[in-house]
Amino acid sequence: MHHCWKKAVGVLCCWGIMTGLSITSYADNFDQVQLVEAKESAGAEYIELAEETDSQKTDGDVVNVTNVSNTSNASNGASVSGGVVQTKVYDRTAETIASQEAEKEAKAKAEAEAKAAAEAAQAAAEAAALAKTDLRQQVVNFALSFVGGPYRYGGSDPRTGVDCSGFTSYVMRNAAGVNLARSSKGQANNGVAISAEQMQPGDLIFYGGSGGINHVAMYIGGGKIVHASTYSTGIKVSNWNYRTPVKIVNVLG
Repeated sequence: MHHCWKKAVGVLCCWGIMTGLSITSYADNFDQVQLVEAKESAGAEYIELAEETDSQKTDGDVVNVTNVSNTSNASNGASVSGGVVQTKVYDRTAETIASQEAEKEAKAKAEAEAKAAAEAAQAAAEAAALAKTDLRQQVVNFALSFVGGPYRYGGSDPRTGVDCSGFTSYVMRNAAGVNLARSSKGQANNGVAISAEQMQPGDLIFYGGSGGINHVAMYIGGGKIVHASTYSTGIKVSNWNYRTPVKIVNVLG
């Protein structure tokens, strides 16, 4: 009797264990069925990750490398290796910045060179103008150094006597290296004709009479001229319009 009781207890224990396992298995199966049904009803595709990697790896300007397993399609720059999809996205920010900086440097260099060239040209022009101004003043000073010298018709040396064209010819040749015709009429054909408004020190002013051009003087600035006038006055300074000019010529450039 005692033996039968133990046997009955053993049977009951086994039944309880089997019943518990069945209930647990049933619950697990029920959960799995519900999960599958939920997935199918949502229409979603689920991908199990084979391994987890860094979401971003940088190599130069290459970023965003993602490994995904069991993916059926690899596109848009993706490559497949052993069932793993690798997507590479190139970051052009650094390249763009470098290009823009290079353009700025090139532009700044070009502007600096252009500015330097303009400044050099301006300096050269100012130097040339100053040289001309100095030359013109030198010519005027040289001519004025003979004021009071004698007049002599046909003369060519202001120290011994000159006429008007002999005086201007002598001054231009010795002070500026410019060779002029001997007569006033011939000198009127030298250089470039200019207006009274353009007149500068060193320019030649011609006067005429019934026989055409018959006198020449040198403009010295300030509305004045220097010229070999007459026997009685010699080389002197006068107002530039003491007679009506018929032509003004620039022979100094």
